Amino acid sequence: MLKFLHIVGSDGHILATPAAVVSGLVYNYLPFMVLPIYASLERLDTRLLEAAKDLYANAATTFFKVTLPLSAPGVVAGTLLTFIPATGDYVNAEFLGSSNSQMIGNVIQSLYLKQREYPAAAALSFVLMAIILVIVLIYIRFAGSEALMGEEGTAI
Repeated sequence: MLKFLHIVGSDGHILATPAAVVSGLVYNYLPFMVLPIYASLERLDTRLLEAAKDLYANAATTFFKVTLPLSAPGVVAGTLLTFIPATGDYVNAEFLGSSNSQMIGNVIQSLYLKQREYPAAAALSFVLMAIILVIVLIYIRFAGSEALMGEEGTAI
């Protein structure tokens, strides 16, 4: 069944497959996603959930109309905390993937260390940083700087 789902390779090994690389990334970066969401949910006022039940909302409606919008800053912060380091990660693909596993971090590392193409590696790194900067600026634009800097940002 695992071969049918393409989780294991044709030889029956899990290593050197894309599923191994994705599993390694999830294992490494899951705390960066869970902790901001937990902090966001911990601050949630439970009286709002009780009010939704009093208004005869079922669990799914309560989640989508109350819990998810109020925990959205934690979800976005967790996404940024996970996305930024995962884009440059090359270790998981190096150790868990095969030689065919290519991530942007592997390409930059190969250009810099193996092929000695310093200008191409620097240009690719700059493009990656620019894309990350655009994503963070879009986040600040829509979520506000208070969500990024916390309550300290409002005092400044």
